[in-house]
Amino acid sequence: MADGIQFSLTGVDELIATLNAVTYDTKRKGGRFALRKAAQAIRDAAKRNAEGLDDPSTGRQIAANIKERWNGRHFKRTGDPAFRVGVQHGAVIREKGNPDPGVNGPTPHWRLLELGTEKMRAQPFMRPALENNIGLATDTFVREFEKSLDRAIKRAAKTGGSA
Repeated sequence: MADGIQFSLTGVDELIATLNAVTYDTKRKGGRFALRKAAQAIRDAAKRNAEGLDDPSTGRQIAANIKERWNGRHFKRTGDPAFRVGVQHGAVIREKGNPDPGVNGPTPHWRLLELGTEKMRAQPFMRPALENNIGLATDTFVREFEKSLDRAIKRAAKTGGSA
């Protein structure tokens, strides 16, 4: 079926040469920075989605609790950098009553909105944030990683060492 399909990749040789010109530490630091920027793009989209679901009459806001965090466990296991985007404070309010009525108070009800219940339809805001912005996140990562590699190479050229 696909016997007649041909394609050509251009620019791969330059990318490989660039990656060979920098050290492992530089690649790791630049990659982590670029990956954080990509995660922030997803986080911002999730916040925008959650703002439409937040009840203005309550003091707790789901959007204020959406954060991106470094996934050290994944990095230690695999050596691959990873960030998590999610809602802080877990699923349970540990104290009785309403101990923290502020904007950043725990919002355990976010899961009920995201996944739905038997009596309430789901109103997802996290999943669409990733699905609708995967291209933006990928472009952000590539752009920021290229910038960090270029900076490292320029810095190495000035000092006469390796990047």
